Amino acid sequence: MSRILLSAVCLSALFASPVWAQKLDLDRTEDVIYGRKHGMALTMDVFTPKEKNNGAALVWVVSGGWFSSHDAIQPVFAYELNNRGFTVFAVVHGSQPRFTIPECIADLKLAVRFIRLNAARFKIDPDRIGITGGSAGGHLSLMQGLAGDLGDPKAKDALGKTSCRVQCVGCFFPPTDFLNYGKPGENAIGRGILKDFKAPFDFQEFDPKSKRYVAIVDEDRITEIGKQISPITHASADDPPTMIIHGDADLLVPIQQAEILITKLKEAGVTAELITKKGAAHGWPSIGGDMLTIIDFFEKHLAKKTDDKKPDEKKAEIKATEEAK
Repeated sequence: MSRILLSAVCLSALFASPVWAQKLDLDRTEDVIYGRKHGMALTMDVFTPKEKNNGAALVWVVSGGWFSSHDAIQPVFAYELNNRGFTVFAVVHGSQPRFTIPECIADLKLAVRFIRLNAARFKIDPDRIGITGGSAGGHLSLMQGLAGDLGDPKAKDALGKTSCRVQCVGCFFPPTDFLNYGKPGENAIGRGILKDFKAPFDFQEFDPKSKRYVAIVDEDRITEIGKQISPITHASADDPPTMIIHGDADLLVPIQQAEILITKLKEAGVTAELITKKGAAHGWPSIGGDMLTIIDFFEKHLAKKTDDKKPDEKKAEIKATEEAK
């Protein structure tokens, strides 16, 4: 399945439900620049609630097959979220085939730092940020939730010093372990089931001698990168509440991917929930209604301000603040 077709399948399935067939009246700000790389702007669209604002933010990862485009932003997706009081940030990341998964992850981290740093501007609570997406967007959401950091106190600017942690994750059918994909030991780093998605896994690095980007071909290094871009690698006790909705007939992203991650999160004491859609493949006609379930999950964990940080995380934040002074 091509990257464009995958994205289209996810989006068309999501919005096919009559739940979303409503007249839209949205406050949309397009092409807000959240960062720059290689001389290009990275952008997001912001959907602000017109009436009630619960102060919580929801990052929507616009991605299918790690292909991301402003054209894929469907305003209808933000409607019910806005109606419930969430401010929605539709984030477009550097897209494959030009950019690889580690670069996509870095873009999302930058986007969350930007949102948090500009919380007053967007009228949101910087400590109530959730994230959502489907397929590759779900994978990137989990990477943000499980591998987010508190920022670098030695960074040259305020953006770099700002945390990119999120407080809740809700997503659909995400890859979670590229080294055990569908079964133990199955390598899917652009191989096997994901052989048609080679570009996102064509890892590169800058060679200072030749002053150009060169492909990483060492298998040990490729395996290590594959491990680091797998959400399951980062699962730990301080992760945010997480919900995954996944079809048990999904041939592109086996439901085993959701099962092993949810199990590991629960073992770590994290609030984690898997909703299995019987007979569903990679997207299904009634998925719009299931998005309402995820919105309910966000409301439960984000709609009211709470101090749910673990003791070790609080200490780390205090230390980072002191070092930044």
